[in-house]
Amino acid sequence: MTWLRGKDPDLAATRRAGRTALVMPALFALCHEVLHSPTMASYAAFGSFSMLLLVDYSGPMVERLRAQAALAVAWLVLICLGTLVAPWLWLSVAATVVVGFAVLFAGVVSSVLAGSSTALLLAFVLPVTAPVPLSQLPARLAGAGLAGAVALPAVALLWPRPVADLLSVPAAAVCRAAAGYLRIRADLPGPDGAGSDAERCRAGAEHTARTGADLRGAFDATTCRPTGLSATSRALVRLVDQLTWLCAVLVDRSDYTAEPPACDPAAHTVRRAAAHVLEAACDLLTDLGGDTGPLRTRESTLRAALASMEHSSTVQVPAEQPGGTSTAEVYGFIATLDVSFRAQELGFAVLQIAENVDTAATAWQRSWPERLLGLEPGALTAPLAAARERAVAHLQPDSVWLHNSLRGAVGLGIAVFLAGVTGVGHSFWVLLGTLSVLRSNALSTGQNAVRAVLGTVGGSVVGAVLLHLLGHHGTALWFVLPVAILCAGIAPAAISFAAGQAAFTVTLVVLFNVGQDPNWHIALLRVQDIVLGCLVSVLVAVFFWPRGARGAVHKALAEAYDASARYLGHAVDYAFGHRTPTDPDPQGRVAAAAARRLDDAFRNYLAERGAKPLSLSCATTLVTGVVGLRLAADAVVSLWQGEDLARVQAVRADAHRAVLGSAALVTGWYHDFAASLGDGTAGPDAVPLRPEGAARLVESVRTELSDGQGRATPVAVRIIWTDDHVDAARRLQPALSEAARAQARSQHRRVRKAQPGPTAAPGPGTASSPHGSER
Repeated sequence: MTWLRGKDPDLAATRRAGRTALVMPALFALCHEVLHSPTMASYAAFGSFSMLLLVDYSGPMVERLRAQAALAVAWLVLICLGTLVAPWLWLSVAATVVVGFAVLFAGVVSSVLAGSSTALLLAFVLPVTAPVPLSQLPARLAGAGLAGAVALPAVALLWPRPVADLLSVPAAAVCRAAAGYLRIRADLPGPDGAGSDAERCRAGAEHTARTGADLRGAFDATTCRPTGLSATSRALVRLVDQLTWLCAVLVDRSDYTAEPPACDPAAHTVRRAAAHVLEAACDLLTDLGGDTGPLRTRESTLRAALASMEHSSTVQVPAEQPGGTSTAEVYGFIATLDVSFRAQELGFAVLQIAENVDTAATAWQRSWPERLLGLEPGALTAPLAAARERAVAHLQPDSVWLHNSLRGAVGLGIAVFLAGVTGVGHSFWVLLGTLSVLRSNALSTGQNAVRAVLGTVGGSVVGAVLLHLLGHHGTALWFVLPVAILCAGIAPAAISFAAGQAAFTVTLVVLFNVGQDPNWHIALLRVQDIVLGCLVSVLVAVFFWPRGARGAVHKALAEAYDASARYLGHAVDYAFGHRTPTDPDPQGRVAAAAARRLDDAFRNYLAERGAKPLSLSCATTLVTGVVGLRLAADAVVSLWQGEDLARVQAVRADAHRAVLGSAALVTGWYHDFAASLGDGTAGPDAVPLRPEGAARLVESVRTELSDGQGRATPVAVRIIWTDDHVDAARRLQPALSEAARAQARSQHRRVRKAQPGPTAAPGPGTASSPHGSER
């Protein structure tokens, strides 16, 4: 059992296999021996196999049962469609391509649909490869309907899966760690403290960074984005980017001063209030059914603390001082708002996190009628609108998900055509072979094809030997069938893909011979079908985007940085009244869509076998940089929302020209950086500090943006904070530039190794970058 738990964490595969081993033989026996309907028996067996072994929904039991019921209904619809088009080969091929694409592409909308794709395709593959008179359709529907009806109580009663969420626990850990770090920072005597205080601060920062990395790792570990269309799931998945950004904010420092003065004690009040909010968020993430009242109360306290800090910062900014114009004096003036800006940036991030946690908990606590009627919490759009937005984001030529969906659909269509032309028996094996080995790149498909063929050969031999030993005692196969199903469910997780293929082959051999005179020849005939399906997969993989995500991830990075930089530029324009309040929204949606495509490409990149041309640390740095850039733009928009008068005043100030100039340089760098990622060249050098722009900003604050008493106005504070948000985006550049250069060096070395003849010795600055390990 210890060995099995090591191979199958939480016994997830064992749970599914044990449940299926009980239900599938029972349904097959009922239909075959009692009702005497071989057609009904086959569809009941394959239906229970799909609905119990191939899917394992998470979340509350109500949501699981709803997903199981929807899967059963989809099975009935697909069986009808497959039976209707099966008699005509050309129509079967066309329908397979359309249905295959629709099922595979629908996975981008929800992880529930993505996890159901194989089960759904099996519902169509079975009837479309076996033309029969329409008179047999009722028997097919009865078998599948019986499997769906039994699957519901089986999921609820037979070793039900514990209620758990992939993201809740690591997200709660980040909130807890960040709250502890904020308390340490708020209690320090100075910006960084000294002695043991500084050590506690560093330890808290490291712990927060580790928990943030653990959350990001859990989020990236799945082959599809772990979010469904439920309100709770959509709210929780937003937390990943926000908590990633929060961890970056907590450890970020300005590079113009090592010791920014603590100009405002109210900043420490904001930190303590933010820690209170994060602690309440942690409690709710741990128990989404808990009381949301404490979180909302602490949110109100944090908002009040932020408003108080903005007022006190405005009063304390020394705008009346003439000051000098040297670089040190200019940045010394700006540094008076640095601690307050850090607190403002932090407060904005924490409030965003709290709103999503509140939404997730509120959605979780909805009554069954509210869930049934689709009543959504106010912060989220309706599920259909969210689904449409996600789907549209991937209807782009460079979307990896679109590539995989088209590749799979074409492969299945070719398999149906070849199965119909060659007239092989049990031709659905050809489609099963195609579907099981087709992956995102040609190399992975070829490797899986070899494993599938070897596994099928091994399973066929074992099945043939088993049938030969049993002779005419076919009844004994009833006792073998549950064991074969159990092995078929556990072997892929506990041993290997090839072992799972072998066990599945044995299961089907037993299923086709149970209760009859065993025919061991049928076991060996299935090898040719699987080989044909594997050849189709390899052919399609070679001609349809053979490089897979490895070739698309750099282009997705380039698009995401370009879109996010454009969003930041539009956000700054909006801040200074150059755009209407709705202007940044379309750019924000474009940036979010590009980020989704990058997320999908990065997941596929991590899941692909073989050496990675870019180390995991460098790839993660580049991906999370997009998050920081996009959320910095969100922060600018939030800072100026509802301040129409302030924007009008800012237009009359010279300060906005300085900020716009800085923003143009920073966003221009990101556009150039995106272009370098796209063509594989080294990125540009990071934008340095610009004392002349800072001097213009300070001079404007001291003259144009001060009131009659010589004090800075709220507009001045917000302008400086806007410039700080732009500067935060600039400070991301050195790490991103280094990661891109490490990528370029790694690619250069790989090209040189691939070239024939002697290779030159590596020159200076070509330190090795470790390759990512096989996932």
